[in-house]
Amino acid sequence: MIQRELGTVGRADRFYDEQVLHRLNPRMREFVARQEMFFLATADSHGECDSTFRAGPPGFLRVLDDATLAYPEYRGNGVMASLGNIRENPHIGMLMIDFSQDRIGLHVNGRAQLVTDDTMRQRIPGLPVDPVPGRRPHVWVEVEVEEAYIHCSKHIPRLVRAPLRQNTNGTVRSAADGEQAWGTDDPKRKGGDYFGAAARERGLDPR
Repeated sequence: MIQRELGTVGRADRFYDEQVLHRLNPRMREFVARQEMFFLATADSHGECDSTFRAGPPGFLRVLDDATLAYPEYRGNGVMASLGNIRENPHIGMLMIDFSQDRIGLHVNGRAQLVTDDTMRQRIPGLPVDPVPGRRPHVWVEVEVEEAYIHCSKHIPRLVRAPLRQNTNGTVRSAADGEQAWGTDDPKRKGGDYFGAAARERGLDPR
């Protein structure tokens, strides 16, 4: 066991005893409900891993109860790596980090299953419907919480949110809004061939 090799058994046992829960307590539920992003780890049936990023307006990651979370999967590149992995191996890891307010993180490990948008809307009346195709859920991922525990602030940088501005119609928006429309399907506004992979494939200089 790596804990014995590195002499951390005592610290690890204290962490398990004091910090690792099998349900979300009230403070965790409040924390999850206000998140605008999280990092997701999945693996296929062979253990080949994938990590990715999910984001949306506050509340897109929904707390259904103290043992269940759900989030929508939007239109992407069509690869469906995370969903494919979940179909083969339901174990997932989620990491939520508050970079700007409390500078703290929350790990949630659990088992996931795919739920159709129609089914989720039947179970949760009043879910908002966004008219933008890139922000319309294809499917939902429902997560049964098995472990929930803190990610301490020791190495979390503090990031400052973009200042707010008020439009002529009274709408308050981030100064960063409009630089990149959230949920857009426009290839250039999504980043295009930022890393030059497609250009190199076509024999072009990606610089």
